Amino acid sequence: MTRPSFDPFSTDLDRDGALRILRDAVAGADDGELFLERSQQESLVFDDGRLRNSSFMAGRGFGLRAVLGEVTGYAHSTDISEAALRRAAETARLAVGRGGGTAAMRPAMEPVNLYPAIDPAEGISTARRIALLREIDAFARALDPRVVQVTISMGSSLQEIAILRPEGGLATDIRPMARLNVAVIVENNDRRESGSAGGGGRHGLEQLMAPDHWQGLVHEALRIALVNLRSIPAPAGVMDVVLGPGWPGILLHEAVGHGLEGDFNRKKASAFAGLMGQRVAAPGVTVVDDGTIAGRRGSINIDDEGTPPARNVLIEDGILTGYMQDRQNARLMGVAPTGNGRRESFANVPMPRMTNTFMPGGDADPAAILADLRDGIYAVGFGGGQVDITNGKFVFSCTEAYRVRNGVVGDPIRGATLIGDGATALQQVRAIGNDMALDPGIGNCGKQGQWVPVGVGQPTLMIGGLTVGGSAA
Repeated sequence: MTRPSFDPFSTDLDRDGALRILRDAVAGADDGELFLERSQQESLVFDDGRLRNSSFMAGRGFGLRAVLGEVTGYAHSTDISEAALRRAAETARLAVGRGGGTAAMRPAMEPVNLYPAIDPAEGISTARRIALLREIDAFARALDPRVVQVTISMGSSLQEIAILRPEGGLATDIRPMARLNVAVIVENNDRRESGSAGGGGRHGLEQLMAPDHWQGLVHEALRIALVNLRSIPAPAGVMDVVLGPGWPGILLHEAVGHGLEGDFNRKKASAFAGLMGQRVAAPGVTVVDDGTIAGRRGSINIDDEGTPPARNVLIEDGILTGYMQDRQNARLMGVAPTGNGRRESFANVPMPRMTNTFMPGGDADPAAILADLRDGIYAVGFGGGQVDITNGKFVFSCTEAYRVRNGVVGDPIRGATLIGDGATALQQVRAIGNDMALDPGIGNCGKQGQWVPVGVGQPTLMIGGLTVGGSAA
């Protein structure tokens, strides 16, 4: 059955009435909007030969915001009605008072079309999805007798939003998302290791259910697990590191990207604060945040304030050229918003957030970069990491890495962590490969308790002088 289109204005709340209430709430304020949302999420987890979890969540609501200077008044409700909106307007008004502000300019609010306006799970029965998960499980177990456990997760979500501005403009977006992930555990001689692979994007589940796609994920997850099964303890010390293309860009996202968000720099809480126009990275290093890449997990047709996304160059040839901005921080810093105002849901205020953040490729041959590595490690997969935004210090765990001596890639290693700080790491980039790749669509980013989907990417990179934490001297 076709899902009815999202119409936030009905007999309980008409557009004209909502606009009158919104205008009263933001009278004398700098900015504000009414954000309306309907969403649904569903997921299946198949583990150890059986369906372990099946979930479905749906919700709807609104958030009303009034902004004056650095002060934000915000109220939200799951009840989309005129009565609830009036109560929210009174609450938001308490924070900003009456007057003193200058009405902000209206955003362009002309959305692009980067993905289909579909329900990603429409027409795909639960029974069919479960049957596919069973097929994937059997396929993985048949590939290698050392496979002792297989976990497959399949999920989809749909977020429909409408943003009403005090000037009367209305912007809407329909945001699909689909994801498939496969993890395997292998065992040999009482030793167990794991590997995983997955991905997705803003498209339908059907795209992920094709055999050539999911079989590739199974083969990759098994490959990583078997690599780890023969791994040796990681070395420890300060050494040069080569990062592989694609998902290792998560280090760039965490250690550098967050430090380039406008709010941290306006508050001078970032290691990059006050450095606009100065060299912050080695020559050749460019960092871009681009919300306009079709179908990507981090892409948006409009941000959550109604501003169209853009390709924002943050660092160009080593020089800091821009920050990512929402409307409030852009106004306070005297610059234009960049289409990076994002929020997790109607229950949250927007803030500067990344979309798809990556380093474009250089001109070096990746094989030559590895051949130049005298004594270090080659890291191609990452798990969890921690970053301190104020100084850019990071710690990242490697899920797939190799020892390299005299340009020869040797044994895989386990237990390796990379330790450093983003600003120094950017200065120590010694080679940039010509193989830039984006991640397969697996990124989620957390900030101040809010989570949004993002993308990352980079080419093969050599970074000098990182501290490698391991278990071998």
